[in-house]
Amino acid sequence: MLMFPHVHRPRPTNRRTASAGTASAGRRRAAGLLTAVLLTGGLALAPGAAGAPSAAPAAADPAAATTPVRVNQAGYLPDGPKRATVVTTATEPLNWQLRSASGATAASGRTAVRGVDAASGEATHVADFSAFRKTGAGFVLVVDGWSSAPFDIRADLYDGLRSDALAFFYHQRSGTPIEASLVGPAYARPAGHLGVAPNQGDTNVPCQAGVCDYTQDVRGGWYDAGDHGKYVVNGGISVWTLVDSFARAKRAGTASALGDSTQRIPERGNGVPDVLDEARWELDFLMRMQVPEGKPYAGMAFHKIHDAAWTGIPTRPELDPQPRELHRPSTAATLNLAATAAQCARVFRPYDAAYAKRCLSVARTAWTAAKANPELYAPDSDSTGGGPYNDSQVTDDFYWAATELYAATGERAYRDAVTSSPWHTSADALTPTGFNWADTAALGRLTLATVPNGLPASDIRRVRASVTAAADGHLATMAGQGYAVPIPANGYVWGSNSQVTNNAIVMATAYGLTGQQRYRAGVLESMDYLLGRNTLDLSYVTGYGDTYAKNQHHRFWAHQYDASLPNPPAGSLAGGPNSGLQDPVAQEHLAGCAPAACYIDDIGSYSTNEVTINWNAPLAWLAAFTAERPRG
Repeated sequence: MLMFPHVHRPRPTNRRTASAGTASAGRRRAAGLLTAVLLTGGLALAPGAAGAPSAAPAAADPAAATTPVRVNQAGYLPDGPKRATVVTTATEPLNWQLRSASGATAASGRTAVRGVDAASGEATHVADFSAFRKTGAGFVLVVDGWSSAPFDIRADLYDGLRSDALAFFYHQRSGTPIEASLVGPAYARPAGHLGVAPNQGDTNVPCQAGVCDYTQDVRGGWYDAGDHGKYVVNGGISVWTLVDSFARAKRAGTASALGDSTQRIPERGNGVPDVLDEARWELDFLMRMQVPEGKPYAGMAFHKIHDAAWTGIPTRPELDPQPRELHRPSTAATLNLAATAAQCARVFRPYDAAYAKRCLSVARTAWTAAKANPELYAPDSDSTGGGPYNDSQVTDDFYWAATELYAATGERAYRDAVTSSPWHTSADALTPTGFNWADTAALGRLTLATVPNGLPASDIRRVRASVTAAADGHLATMAGQGYAVPIPANGYVWGSNSQVTNNAIVMATAYGLTGQQRYRAGVLESMDYLLGRNTLDLSYVTGYGDTYAKNQHHRFWAHQYDASLPNPPAGSLAGGPNSGLQDPVAQEHLAGCAPAACYIDDIGSYSTNEVTINWNAPLAWLAAFTAERPRG
């Protein structure tokens, strides 16, 4: 997360220590220096992409460096893998010691030489202390005199993240006040985009010129990312992931952790699991985006709704003065609506049968409309005031929607749409680089693998085998790296952390299908990467770890530009390294970076450091999974 390629970092001069106490103190001092470096900013932003601040913090000394002993800074589970990466050119194994908070040696061993890690360009060793299963706080791993960040070993390690990662979505709600009693005064704000001046509101939104001659009530939903746009295709995969998280937990017998009154949301205590209440806030918005009966393209979904022009940073939601516009319906958005509404019909049925019935009706209508308009694509040029989210390959979306409608109804027409799709047998449904909003065939494959359905037994075996094979592929990728990341070296693209989390979901699903511990271990090591075991030695999740991302690109959580505004709340996931360097801040500070080091914690770096709903949704999924106590 430094603004400089990792190869430019000098060896730290204050990290050699003999006790955990001094290690922790030294680490805190080093973290302060690192934070100062990370707070540089004030660079001009891309025209139309975001507003620049009126004044910028001064750059700090770039000589601050971190320890070469990289760990999950939040900690490890007692029964899980416990590995650290050590950056060193030593050609022989090195001694390591695990030291308790008192400085006593709790375990010791020798590192394994791993060689050069392709994604970071670093020579690495791995220290494996998985055999140590005792609990405690303030452990430090010492290798060749260098100390790691302090970390815990405890069974409830992920309980807080399970709540915080899901709470992200309440913070992002549009059309409702965010209550101080639920989030604290720093994050409270009035409702955004309800037509209260200076907002022009989302309750009576016109279309872009030439798209339609009426207005639509499209209030509610989640703000997509750091801007105030709301996009059906990104909302679709995000809401599907949250609902699937609950469905998976229910199959595992652990759904009570996501149940009613487990979250700080207004709907707590209503008899419906809180994660479903949160998902419903977005589902209601998605259904409002459906074109009304009697209008052109009836039954389809408008692709997106956002400001007519980009707003600057910072801009609080309730102070956004821009006109709002609906954008032309698209086949992809319509199929996202069909898929998520069908999933809603299946999962919500035990809790709100009337709502489930409404969802199914919407899903059927959307499916029929998409079949009638199979090639209505969102243009890639539609990028003023919001992202285009263009996608001209929608056969995967048809497959996903068909699987959800089949899982919800068992009807032959939807089964035939599933089995006739080329995605049903394609090896590309689950890929090494992971799925995303534009590549959704994997969502259909995961549903068919886990939800009881009427496909022939041989077909179900093949589908499930494809999931475990993909999971084995991710494990093989991790085994060949110094940092055990479930994406290849060429996978560090915009939102790479979501590729990591989505591939970890595949491994967790394989664990649910087989009970084989290697898949759970792969998930836990993926979390290690996100929480500090990486080339930048920092946690990409705000509030978790000794040094973590805190200046993500956002118009309200904009403390870097306005001290009266907060940093992102705990549990917010940064997009992560992006070797494309697609913003001016990244281009100025990260030129020449190794792929895994192409990240900067600067609010202006929207291509490496934004937050979005489709990145936090899989984090919430994984936090719920990793927070569960082991079977048996």
